[in-house]
Formats: sequence, structure tokens, C-alpha cells
Amino acid sequence: MSPHRRSARLWASVATVALALTFAGTGQASAADVNNARNAGFESGLGNWTCSANSGTTVSSPVHSGAAALKATPAGQDNAQCSESVAVKPNSTYTLSAWVQGGYTYLGVTGTGTTDVSTWTPDSSSWKQLSTTFTTGSSTTSVTVYTHGWYGQAPYYADDISVFGPDGGGGSDPNPTVPAAPAGLSVSSTTSTSASLAWTAVSGATGYNVYRDGTKVTAVTGASATVTGLTASTSYSFQVTATNAAGESPKSGAVTATTAASGGNGNVSLPKHAVTGYWQNFNNGATVQKLSDVSSQYDIIAVAFADATSTPGAVTFNLDSAGLGGYTVDQFKADIKAKQAAGKKVIVSVGGQNGTISVSDSASATNFANSVYSLMQTYGFDGVDIDLENGLNATYMSQALHALASKAGSSLILTMAPQTIDMQSTSNSYFQTALNVKDILTVVNMQYYNSGSMLGCDGKVYSQGSVDFLTALACIQLQGGLSPSQVGLGLPASTSAAGSGYVSPTVVNNALDCLAKGTGCGSFKPSKTYPDLRGAMTWSTNWDASAGSSWSNSVGAHVHGLP
Repeated sequence: MSPHRRSARLWASVATVALALTFAGTGQASAADVNNARNAGFESGLGNWTCSANSGTTVSSPVHSGAAALKATPAGQDNAQCSESVAVKPNSTYTLSAWVQGGYTYLGVTGTGTTDVSTWTPDSSSWKQLSTTFTTGSSTTSVTVYTHGWYGQAPYYADDISVFGPDGGGGSDPNPTVPAAPAGLSVSSTTSTSASLAWTAVSGATGYNVYRDGTKVTAVTGASATVTGLTASTSYSFQVTATNAAGESPKSGAVTATTAASGGNGNVSLPKHAVTGYWQNFNNGATVQKLSDVSSQYDIIAVAFADATSTPGAVTFNLDSAGLGGYTVDQFKADIKAKQAAGKKVIVSVGGQNGTISVSDSASATNFANSVYSLMQTYGFDGVDIDLENGLNATYMSQALHALASKAGSSLILTMAPQTIDMQSTSNSYFQTALNVKDILTVVNMQYYNSGSMLGCDGKVYSQGSVDFLTALACIQLQGGLSPSQVGLGLPASTSAAGSGYVSPTVVNNALDCLAKGTGCGSFKPSKTYPDLRGAMTWSTNWDASAGSSWSNSVGAHVHGLP
């Protein structure tokens, strides 16, 4: 959304790379096989590793295991490649693997003497393992393994690199030992149906098991977890263990979490089918509006945008009175109350193309929750919209949103507006966040614009600007764990509202009918219908007004007329 600009060429290139890469299976290891990589966990700094353009360093957090991990930052025309020469045996098969996190990350090997291989993953807010296999040629005694990011994208982290196979004679790192029991287990927040836990990371651990009343309920790689599916007004006992290849630690000390008396999914007083519109707190050439000018077709009005502060994770809001023709704070607050009296919800949006809010640890998560709740109290906002287009950390953003829900209660409205690339897989940080907060989530209105070609749920590639692009990509969310009532279609209100991806209201309405009723489809037809589909979103109410409200008059009426 604007200011929401993305390079279609970048995402199209990513999609092309994704289709071209081959993901090889993992072969069976023999008893004599070893990890031939040296300094595989970066415990000795960058020893044995070389990074292009001084792009790499080691950090103490986040780490997958041990006390250090690689952080590499792409810049300009450099993709932050870090490599190591590894001794291998000729005519042998090896499994290459690594744990990665952060921005786009590639893992590969060259100099095999046969077929060089690579694999990759889009951005991930938690540790994820990449793995592929390769076979050496008849005279190959060393190969080069590498990681790298994607040009101009966020830094990536890598840890626990492994080149597992016959001993090449170059030496290997010592085997792990069973980790110690986690310490510092605490309850960070609760809702009526969930409990968020946090603990101190354990050196040498590669994962953690979470136990509820003595029964294992989930496994995670980071030092926090949210357990869902709980009953309101109920106390639960939780413990955590640390794991790695050597085994599982003893259980931690127990903590008790008591769920809230009542809960909700953030949809209180909303119609079954709702329309969301972004209201611009700035003048960029679209019609300047007061909130009172926004069409009654909009059920949720997202005020764009909150501003970052000097405190990590915290946000504030500054009404652009000068840019909005002298609109005062008192008028703004009164208009919020008037919209609410008319049955509408007004929320504050965090992010946008230029948004720089970062929630990357427990402290910034607390700052985020406290500051958003303060804005809700000050202005009367009903909730928050997450529109962070420069990456987010699923673990800590989920923690922040659950903490906010604990403060705001079951009436909280929580919406999200990811880009298409963010929702291609449940392993993506945005998708993970949406699933983590499903118990308090109102709707995800993905931006079906400013996008390149993307994969649909059927594995086929679709180009933006068609019914199929909308329905086949929405299908990923519907099949990936979101409830139909938590899925909406986000489109620009006019050709001026986005760089690309505008479609006529008729196309939007056809896509809604295809998903909800099975009619109006293109070549892609979903395997089932979703009559509870939430509705649609547009950027923006201002651009809609500039175009004579043609979008809201058509799409709004259609959404509200769905069965």
C-alpha cells in the first residue's frame, strides 16, 4: 500500500529462482560419517570462513546452539556470501545442512566435480534447517560450501553448518553433550485460550520441548513459545526441556499460568463480512479526508501510520494537522467516537513501506504492547494493524501482540497486511505470526498488488491482476491454518493508489464469489467454498474518494451482501 512500494522485478526473480532450484533428499549416513565442516557453529569467530566485502560477523544472539552464530548483511551489489573450504573424499555422498534465520538465505556447494547444488528459504523469524546432498567426483578432495543472502534484503543468520559424510581428513568439531535444564521460565502473557512463555537460552541447545501438566505439547527452536487451545479461567502447569543431538535435558522448574476469564477472536461487533480501508494521515495527492468523511461502507478504518520512537519497539502517533487542512486532535478523537457509535472500528496501523519499527526481543515486545495500548487509551483506537514491510520477528511480535491482548481484552481488533511474498509459506515470519496469534486475530488482508508473479496453492505460478491471482493465493492462507473469517483480499482503490496490481471492482467481487460461493472463478477453482470469508481491504479511503468512491460503493456493497 502507498506509501507501499515493492519492486515487482525482485519478487518475480525470487519466484523464478524458487522454481529453478532443486531440493535434494537426504541420504542415509554410515556409522563412520562425520561433520567435515570446521568451526561449524562459529564458536571461534569467523575462523575458517571468508565473507565477501566484510559482510559477515559473529553474534551472541540469536544463536541456534552454543554461544555464537554468523550474521551476514547484504549491501548494494554484494549478497553477503560466506564460504569455507572443506576436505572431502572422492566418489562420496555428503549431506550439506545449516540452520538459518533472518532474511533470504541460500546454502550451497561448489567444486564437487559432479553437480554443484544449492537450496534456499525466504525470510524466517525463527531458526529453520536447510539441507541438500551432493556427490564428489573421482578426483575431488575439497569443496567450497557457502551461504549468502539476497541483494538489498535483510541480514541473515546461520549456525551449525554440517557437511556430513565420509571423513575427508580435515578434522571435525567435537560432538555435542546433553544440554542443561532451562532456567528462568516465566509466563509473559495470557489470553482466554493461550499462554505465552519465555526462558533463558541454554548453551548447546538446538531446540526446546514445552510440557503442559507433564505432557509435551509443542517443540520450538527459540527461547519462547505460545501454547494455544487452552480453556478460559483455567490454571496450567508448564515446564521446558532443552534438546540437541545428544539428547534431552531434565525438565525446568514449573510455572503456573491462569487463562483469562473470557476471550474472543477480536471480531466483537463486527459484521460477518467486513470491509477495511486505510485512512491517510498525510497528503500525497489523494483526497484529503477527516475521519468523518470516510464512507460508511468501511467497517474497519486503519489510521496510517504510527511512528517509531527512540525506544526500541515503541510507537507513537502524530496527527498531521498541517497536512490535513488544520484537522485538530480533538476533532480526530471526536470523529473516532462518532465512527464507533455508528458500529465502526478505528485502529492504528504500524508500519508501511517506510516503517522502521523493530520488535526483536522481550524488551522491545513489552515496549510495543505498552505503547500501542497507550495510544488506544489516548485516542480511543479499537486495536492495531501490523503492516511491517521490512521484516518482523514472529516470536517477539507474537509475544507483543498477546501482551497487548492481555491489556486490551477480548474487544481488541487485530489486523495484518502482509505482502504476497510474506504469505507464500507457513514458514515465513508473517505467516508464522498470524498463526501464532490466531486466537486474537481479526483478519489478514494480504496486499495483492505491487507484486510479481507468485505461486498459488496448486503449485502453479499466477500473475497479479486476475481473479486467479487473488483466489489461488488466498487459498494458501485458507489451507495453511487461518480461519476463513480471518482472510480478506487487499487491493488498491484506483490505478493511482499503487504501482501495479489494480483490478476493477468487478474482478474483486468475482474473486470473493469464487472463494465464498464457488461462482465467478477463473481457471483456478478452490477445492471447497469458504462462506465465512471475511471480506476485502483497500489502500486507501482517500484514493477511493478521489475516484468517486467507486471501489467502496461496488466492493463494499458486494461484501456486505455475501451470504
